[in-house]
Amino acid sequence: MMTQKLTKIGKTDILSTPLGLGTNAVGGYNLFPDLKDETGLEIVRAGLENGITLLDTAYVYGLGHSEELVGQAMKDFDRSHIILATKGAHDFSTGEEVIKNDPKFLTEQVEASLKRLKTDYLDIYYIHFPDKTTPKAEAVGALQRLREQGKIKAIGLSNFSLDQIKEANADGYVDVVEDEFSLLHQDNAQTMMPYLEANQISFVPYFPLASGLLTGKYDQAVSFAGDDIRSQIADFKKPRFDEALKAIDRIRPVAQAYDATVTQIVLAWYMQNPLISVVIPGAKRPTQVINNAKAMAIDLTKDDYQKIDDAFSWFKDEESGKSLADPD
Repeated sequence: MMTQKLTKIGKTDILSTPLGLGTNAVGGYNLFPDLKDETGLEIVRAGLENGITLLDTAYVYGLGHSEELVGQAMKDFDRSHIILATKGAHDFSTGEEVIKNDPKFLTEQVEASLKRLKTDYLDIYYIHFPDKTTPKAEAVGALQRLREQGKIKAIGLSNFSLDQIKEANADGYVDVVEDEFSLLHQDNAQTMMPYLEANQISFVPYFPLASGLLTGKYDQAVSFAGDDIRSQIADFKKPRFDEALKAIDRIRPVAQAYDATVTQIVLAWYMQNPLISVVIPGAKRPTQVINNAKAMAIDLTKDDYQKIDDAFSWFKDEESGKSLADPD
């Protein structure tokens, strides 16, 4: 099925499919209503059965429950063929959400994640958010010591600014950065990615489908209730929403030419973008994972890649910022 080559993570020997699976809707009961554990298990299995090798989870997805479900789903598969990524930085021990990067806390978090995931090593461990006090190179140093013990293979940063990434990478230990990027959010292409490329640091975009907007399923008639997170996101408000719908209409003929959906053609664009290592769309149903995996078989021509790029040119000149606020 796959025509795509494997992609290397940073300076490591880790090789992943260019499409991974984001699992915030697997066990992330604090993020989404009405999640069922069995559906979560089926989502992970569907990914692994359909050629996806990278699973991306985090402690804060269900406060460890996503990791538990991912670990449970993985047990029927060959662990050596799975690229397992998780993230930590949230401390809820006081009842309040506190972001911590201190070496002792990160070391404890890695050990706890290993237990929940029922594995003896993590392929990628990300510091999920930067805190305000820990020197970033010290935080990364703690992960480097865990790498030397064989507990993690690659060191990642998530939601770090360019200056924070540079500080964290003082010793050259950082392998991968995860942050928001999509056809609607291209800020990082100008700011962060040149540094990452120059330092052999891989880039993994989250929200690649922009909360479903880039699937092509919405039209002008859509509206969201006040408690729906999409009602807070600028992409679903004018003028960004109108511009997004126009751009999506421009790429529908490209999708049709490949007998593909809008989602699949957008994912194919990411997989052929030289700035991106692995794209990690999430899913709430196994069928979505199966359909997303089919995008790995699409090989866009240079012309069609450029057509998609051009369709979203409005968003290249717009400062979009983050879709959601970082925790303090």
